[in-house]
Amino acid sequence: MRKNATILLVEDDKVDTMTVQRAFKKNRIMNPLYVTSNGKDALAYLRHERAYGDPEKSPRPGIIFLDLHMPEMNGIEFLKIVKADNDLRRIPVVVLTTSGEEEDLVESFNLGVAGYIIKPVEFNKFVESVRLIDLYWSLSELSPEEK
Repeated sequence: MRKNATILLVEDDKVDTMTVQRAFKKNRIMNPLYVTSNGKDALAYLRHERAYGDPEKSPRPGIIFLDLHMPEMNGIEFLKIVKADNDLRRIPVVVLTTSGEEEDLVESFNLGVAGYIIKPVEFNKFVESVRLIDLYWSLSELSPEEK
């Protein structure tokens, strides 16, 4: 990942959150990682609302990793709002989910995600997926607004 770029993980499953954290550690990804457990809280984080009112404690992410199936506001609902918001729509979103449903995949890309990754069950394969994401985002150019 870009050095020091904040990463927002939107994930309701604590085991999956720990798996992401372990995969980051294994890949020596040292970027600050912030976690919210649903789309509603992720929007509050991005807009500095409620518990996330202090921008120092909820910095703008350089990338969002998004699960799709969550309580309160799922990933598709979150994407619809974020991608319609002129201030937030350029933040790259990578779907990181267990859903292999074609409908989820098509709708995610129609809403402008930067990538769609089905979480591998095997930890070593997940670590490799995270390594490849890291490599890609280390080499990718940012939009002028994000630089």
